[in-house]
Amino acid sequence: TRTRFHAGGSTTFRQAAKKRGLEPDECYCLGAKKEFPDLAIEVVITSGLVNKLDIYQGLGVREVWQWQSGQFSIYHLRSTGYELVESSELLPALDLKLLASYVKPEEQFDAVI
Repeated sequence: TRTRFHAGGSTTFRQAAKKRGLEPDECYCLGAKKEFPDLAIEVVITSGLVNKLDIYQGLGVREVWQWQSGQFSIYHLRSTGYELVESSELLPALDLKLLASYVKPEEQFDAVI
């Protein structure tokens, strides 16, 4: 099936009523554009994602992908909070291990002049 993506990049999202806000590394709305994304992607280099998950939950972000140490961890929003799951429920046909094999941040320096 075809899915329409609306990229939000690293847009800052705020919900004034709940005094919540954050800026994901990447984010996407699936289908129609919305106030808050369906999918947020966080690249974790030094600190964890735990505190951010509470904020994402308050914003209603359905799925958060964490990239750390060469692999993705997928968190899907349930009524009780985020659950760590094996694969994306938003994009179930996506092979995350294959996708991870294309993410090679250590090779970024080869492009620097």
